[in-house]
Amino acid sequence: MAKPNLYELPAAADAPARTWCGGNLGGDNETCVRTERLADLDAFVVTDSKPEGAGHQLRMTGPELDTFAIEWARDRSLSL
Repeated sequence: MAKPNLYELPAAADAPARTWCGGNLGGDNETCVRTERLADLDAFVVTDSKPEGAGHQLRMTGPELDTFAIEWARDRSLSL
């Protein structure tokens, strides 16, 4: 079975987008990342809140995003 092209899939209609903010170095909306689940698959769209990032997307499967988050936390010596 071929892997689906994540960039061809729409966002899930029944799952609201989540916004993750922190740092606030450039204002209330300058340090946010937004995630949105893709329809019919354990996959997500990740976007940037900054105007320069508007329209740019990174799409990852759930396991890919989980691995990234865990390894990022470990690399930064953050507790999970």
